[in-house]
Amino acid sequence: MYAGIDVTSTALFSGVRGAQLAGRASLVECGPFPARLGKHEPFRELIAGVEAALDLRAHRAGTLARHTAYLHQRTAGRIGSLTRLIRQAAITSILDGTERITKTSLEAIRLDHLAETNDTTRGR
Repeated sequence: MYAGIDVTSTALFSGVRGAQLAGRASLVECGPFPARLGKHEPFRELIAGVEAALDLRAHRAGTLARHTAYLHQRTAGRIGSLTRLIRQAAITSILDGTERITKTSLEAIRLDHLAETNDTTRGR
């Protein structure tokens, strides 16, 4: 697996060796995770899956799913931004002894640069 931004426009698939790689690889384009897809809510399902993996003593299951719209807007639907946000909120909750994630604690977390530049929840 080769992952990255614009791998097709880099030297990775050029030259003799690159041609061999290109002949063995399938390109899978990944964009932001959709909030809704027909009747399904893939982003909410993703949040539920991430939340299920949390092992915080005082965190209630379903708390993060209630903030799906906020989390989708804040992270622009990017899985990496979402998992980083939740991971950092979980670490912070362990360090401060609360061991639960709230919207307030999520708001206190600084996002990655790409998400920060797209975050419309902070009036930027």
